Amino acid sequence: MNRFRKSLFPASIVLGSLLVILVGFIVFWDTASPLTTCASCHEIESTSDVWAHSGHRSFTCKECHGSAFSNGFHSLTEKAGMVIHHFSGTGNSHVRLDEAQVVDMLGNCKRCHGIEYAKWLSGGHSATYAAIFLNEKHNSKEQPNSDCLRCHGMFFKGTIQDLMTPVSTKGPWVIKRPEESVRPVIPCLTCHQLHRHGSPAVSPDYSDPRMIFYTASPDTFNVLFYDRYENMHIDVANQPPVEIFDGIRVVDASTDPRQQLCIRCHAPNAFHAAGSSDDRTPRGVHEGISCLECHDAHSNNPRNSCVNCHPAMSDCGRDVTTMNTTFADGKSPHNIHFVRCVDCHTKGIPQKPS
Repeated sequence: MNRFRKSLFPASIVLGSLLVILVGFIVFWDTASPLTTCASCHEIESTSDVWAHSGHRSFTCKECHGSAFSNGFHSLTEKAGMVIHHFSGTGNSHVRLDEAQVVDMLGNCKRCHGIEYAKWLSGGHSATYAAIFLNEKHNSKEQPNSDCLRCHGMFFKGTIQDLMTPVSTKGPWVIKRPEESVRPVIPCLTCHQLHRHGSPAVSPDYSDPRMIFYTASPDTFNVLFYDRYENMHIDVANQPPVEIFDGIRVVDASTDPRQQLCIRCHAPNAFHAAGSSDDRTPRGVHEGISCLECHDAHSNNPRNSCVNCHPAMSDCGRDVTTMNTTFADGKSPHNIHFVRCVDCHTKGIPQKPS
């Protein structure tokens, strides 16, 4: 018995030492700067470099991405898999979030961006896979196809056949994996990149109140379009504007960089014909204005936007919200995006009184 105890003692010392080393390593990894932990892996070194110059650089990686223990056994196996792939040479050279991780990050986004999250949740961009791909009215007219995922499911790994069945205009349609049904098709990272060059918000210099607004940094329109085919965010501010044609005439479109984001999904047909497919580029009396002049950036809500430019005390004294347009009636023939003066004034535009 004494021999057994004597042999057990060294083993206990070894196991205890290993446990102390393991706990110490976990504590170090959990508290140290990402520049000495996450950035030590070449697979995410480039991402870490961008984070170090972004507006989120004051946050540690785990505050947005979670730690190896965030989701229990799933996180541990995931991180262990990364280590195995790293040393076996079978992993990718660049680590990207999968769709489940992107959706999980929504909870972390709303911790700081609660107002934006609430608006997104109340708008059309929070639609789920079930709401989009199980829509009987739409599916019976247009067969679902993989290009639908270009806007409705950028982070889904697979084709339309992997998502739903049947892929035809004859239902009933079913989402193959139940967990996909409740996932949003347009999460935050569709239009925003977490690692983006920029500066954290700071308080202005109150020594001269007159300069508070004049010295503020210009808004860089922190929006990017996630291209599922390239698996990367594309800065729309650097993209050439899309030409839209009204007959042979080029529509005078807004130069607002955010409009270039909208048109990536609300796009015209292959001929760039104004008003075709899902194009909403303003023309007629509203030609040249930005989508964001009327639509809230996150909720897409245009309500009360008319009065910003057409108050009742304007020259005409007319409350435009009561006019027969789609603002007042969704079935109106006078779509607010395309309405022209002559659509209402069929006998000629009346002259202003002198």
